Amino acid sequence: MTVSNRVAMISGASRGIGASIAEKLLSEGWSVSLGVRNPEASVFNENANALVCRFDALDPESERSWMEETIARFGRLDGLVHNAGIMTPKTVLEAEDADFDLIFNVNVKSPMRLSQLAWPYLENAPNGRIVTLASLSGKRVKSAGSGLYAMSKFAAVALGHGLRQCGKENGVRSTIICPSFVATDMGNALATRDSAELTQPEDIANIVHMVLELPKTASIAEIPVHYTVEDCY
Repeated sequence: MTVSNRVAMISGASRGIGASIAEKLLSEGWSVSLGVRNPEASVFNENANALVCRFDALDPESERSWMEETIARFGRLDGLVHNAGIMTPKTVLEAEDADFDLIFNVNVKSPMRLSQLAWPYLENAPNGRIVTLASLSGKRVKSAGSGLYAMSKFAAVALGHGLRQCGKENGVRSTIICPSFVATDMGNALATRDSAELTQPEDIANIVHMVLELPKTASIAEIPVHYTVEDCY
């Protein structure tokens, strides 16, 4: 690694979209700090430009430790990618308090805390960026069973917009990416299509890379992504 390398933190980077984002950024000369539940099992441990750290969205101390390890290793931070998330397939009538607390803690509260920790370093970066992987469920409620999940993703979209407003003057840009089904373990389990027909993790990785590479003069609020054509999205 050289001091000129840009550095991105990516949560939930053990597989799927997060791992694809890490692979793309590494191939483009970025250094990456990956937040995962089981660092020992990461395929990125042998990469000299990757740092693999323990991260648990339900453990605020792991967030602080991850941030400290990242800055200690790389000395800077240019991008933060909120990728970690969970899906609880319950309607708003079925959801209990514990279900609500869990999904909002993972999908909303942890990204907010991480953004707060990262903000001072992103302010010092030439083009500090936060990218939030939300969902098209943050734009519409597609079914009753996605109601609780959609509530959390609507909140995640609002978080991204709140961060965008916070960076209005200092140049830290925030973008929310809202995919429909992606060919990951979760997407394949929920979709009724063959995985080859769905948006691929590499597609999302290319979009995230493009957003992170933009200068502060190009502010993009939202990017909806669907594997086919959906009305209004």
